Amino acid sequence: MAGVSKVAPTPLLKDELDIVIPTIRNLDFLEMWRPFFEQYHLIIVQDGDPSKVIKVPEGFDYELYNRNDINRILGPKASCISFKDSACRCFGYMVSKKKYIFTIDDDCFVAKDPSGKDINALEQHIKNLLTPSTPFFFNTLYDPYREGADFVRGYPFSLREGIPTAVSHGLWLNIPDYDAPTQLVKPLERNTRFVDAVLTIPKGTLFPMCGMNLAFNRELIGPAMYFGLMGDGQPIGRYDDMWAGWCMKVICDHLGLGVKTGLPYIWHSKASNPFVNLKKEYKGIYWQEELIPFFQSATLPKDCTTVQNCYIELSKQVKAKLGKVDDYFLKLADAMVTWVEAWDELNPSGEKAVEQNGVVVAK
Repeated sequence: MAGVSKVAPTPLLKDELDIVIPTIRNLDFLEMWRPFFEQYHLIIVQDGDPSKVIKVPEGFDYELYNRNDINRILGPKASCISFKDSACRCFGYMVSKKKYIFTIDDDCFVAKDPSGKDINALEQHIKNLLTPSTPFFFNTLYDPYREGADFVRGYPFSLREGIPTAVSHGLWLNIPDYDAPTQLVKPLERNTRFVDAVLTIPKGTLFPMCGMNLAFNRELIGPAMYFGLMGDGQPIGRYDDMWAGWCMKVICDHLGLGVKTGLPYIWHSKASNPFVNLKKEYKGIYWQEELIPFFQSATLPKDCTTVQNCYIELSKQVKAKLGKVDDYFLKLADAMVTWVEAWDELNPSGEKAVEQNGVVVAK
């Protein structure tokens, strides 16, 4: 009809979601994401030299924090935020006031689906988060809430309502998220497989969480999304998202929350240097053989009913059991407590403070 202009649809959860981006460089990559990100609020966490000026394309609504800001806002508790490592992104989770977080790396570009259409990764993450998870019984058609799918014959009706989804873990085309040894033996390997599926990770199953294309419900699981002590001054790097994923999954299993993986895909544009990565990962590759059994056997007491309670309890177990592996884990366990204290200071709730062994774990 003449004279009627086409109105763009309002983005999903426009006022309830922050996009968190860790970076050390100008954010030119945002230009390609403009159609999908422009109406959302961005939280940029600048790593490295705080005197360096990071340029952000015009038209984006954003706040930018560098190391000086982190030190100013958190004071002594800033020690729990990693420096010179993408783990600094979790500061953005802490200062956000929104219900949902989507985090993406600055070398992640818009991918295309098999038909050649640009993938709106953010929209798919939101769909994942707004539909239930089914971790207690596996559905062979994967996500039963997706259009064109349902629960298959033999799926218990008592479990079909599902449980709230806390985390949506997206994947990558082009450069796979490999560790250094795999990068070294497969330097030319590229992921070209677009698997059109989302599935719930079963209860009791751990997975390697990648932080470069990830979304979560901050209100449900935020205090567990701590990316640990990595990078500058630490004996390990590139295990920040792994650590958060293992802690988060144990807590989600305990509290009855779900985790999905699969769609959406992003295009991971560049491989990091495998020799540099090997230096960062070396201890992690060695330690993970003890970390995985630790998390697989970790249990939380019934009276841990909040994420903060659970996380403090997990920190005690880290100190008691992993402290024997290396002194680093004693320091990491203390940082986990500091993280929760800082989270609660910046995110006070109406609940009365709960004190556990002299530590305030919920406010």
